Amino acid sequence: MKAPTLAEIRRWPAVVPVPQAAPAIGCSRSQLYELIKRGEAPVKTLSYGRRHVVVTASILALLEAA
Repeated sequence: MKAPTLAEIRRWPAVVPVPQAAPAIGCSRSQLYELIKRGEAPVKTLSYGRRHVVVTASILALLEAA
């Protein structure tokens, strides 16, 4: 999946699935799942049972701080 632009990310809903968020922060889906599992994700995530979503505002904060 191609990395989205900041303008595209700003149009995303409040939360997005891990496979959509991963390229935005420069990693693979499996890498982000592993970081979430270890509690080391660089973005805020919410878990609903086994399902994880990423908070879009945390993606923006991470990218804008870089």
